Amino acid sequence: MIPVAYNVRNLVVRKTTTLATASGLGLVVFVFASVLMLANSVERTLGRTARDDVAIVMRKGSDAEMVSSIEEQQIGVILASAEVAKRQDGKPDGVGEVIAVILLEKLGTDGISNVQVRGVPEDVLAFRSHVKIIEGRPAQPGTDEVIVGKAISGRFKGLSIGESFELRKNRPVKVVGVFEDGGSSSESEVWADLHTTRSAFGREGGVSAVRARLASASKFDAFEASIEQNRNLGLEVMRESVYYEKQSEGTSMFIKVMGVLIAVFFSIGAMIGAMITMHSSIANRQREIGTLRALGFSRFSILVSFLIESVLLALAGGALGVLAALGMRFVRFSTVNFASWSEVVFTFEPTPGILLTSVAIAAVMGLLGGFFPALRAARISPIQAMRG
Repeated sequence: MIPVAYNVRNLVVRKTTTLATASGLGLVVFVFASVLMLANSVERTLGRTARDDVAIVMRKGSDAEMVSSIEEQQIGVILASAEVAKRQDGKPDGVGEVIAVILLEKLGTDGISNVQVRGVPEDVLAFRSHVKIIEGRPAQPGTDEVIVGKAISGRFKGLSIGESFELRKNRPVKVVGVFEDGGSSSESEVWADLHTTRSAFGREGGVSAVRARLASASKFDAFEASIEQNRNLGLEVMRESVYYEKQSEGTSMFIKVMGVLIAVFFSIGAMIGAMITMHSSIANRQREIGTLRALGFSRFSILVSFLIESVLLALAGGALGVLAALGMRFVRFSTVNFASWSEVVFTFEPTPGILLTSVAIAAVMGLLGGFFPALRAARISPIQAMRG
């Protein structure tokens, strides 16, 4: 077999065409890896704080909190279930919350977007112990004070500490704190007092959904049976982890499909570029190929050697694309969550699997783009090559 060093030398000698082709392949890998990183972020962000021992109760037939409604008297029935854990003060460890969406003006652009508002009870931070106030202070219960997630703080008009905005017309609220929640989708929400939110949106006497922390994850089936078998309630139960998995499906699939389609079109151009480069290289190296054949190297060896060269070129482009994609970790991207139709801020989150898959895609493009030029090189007659 022809030494790989021969292929490496040829790529280095032809550094201009090598760099141009590798850059084209790298662009494809960059797009592909970035799409997978963003889709991964969607799934992780929406379910980052989800726990198997937390159950979400919604109106039967509802696929999201925003379109669900539960009457006030049903909250006590839900939380009175034997499977629900108790806090140190003996109260059931659960909360009822109201979900609404408002339009706010985005800063830095001329557009507006939906922002999700969550009406929360005064003990919400006891239930959501992973939520931390990182700036300002918690909102006072029963007031027109709100706290906002750090992902949207300062991204919309009125969502910075000390500023005000209207939940509804003539119903202003003031931002007094910023919270974080481990990078979850909650950081793209506004949290207001439950009663204030009910009053503003005409949702008195009920909540959108109830969350209950169970005594253990193994209690879920019993809790589900006790709620869903009570026909008077008309409710359904989901694990929090399952709920967020379903919430992420639409947005994640949309990003993947659109991104992969773009990457496919780019890859076609990149493979054509690689093919042209390899054809040009072979045309200029006919004497070399003839010499290799005269030295006893078979047509198969020539074919394999040029395929290796094409794959090495593609891997170089793949490495460039992956390095560029890693830089996207510092970029924040906002898009609409199809489940709530509100804006959610995501990052680009790489994994070893995504990076390896992206490099593997580059190698495949190298094989496909280099096959016909390599076949052409293998068919060159050594006598004609030496004469040429």
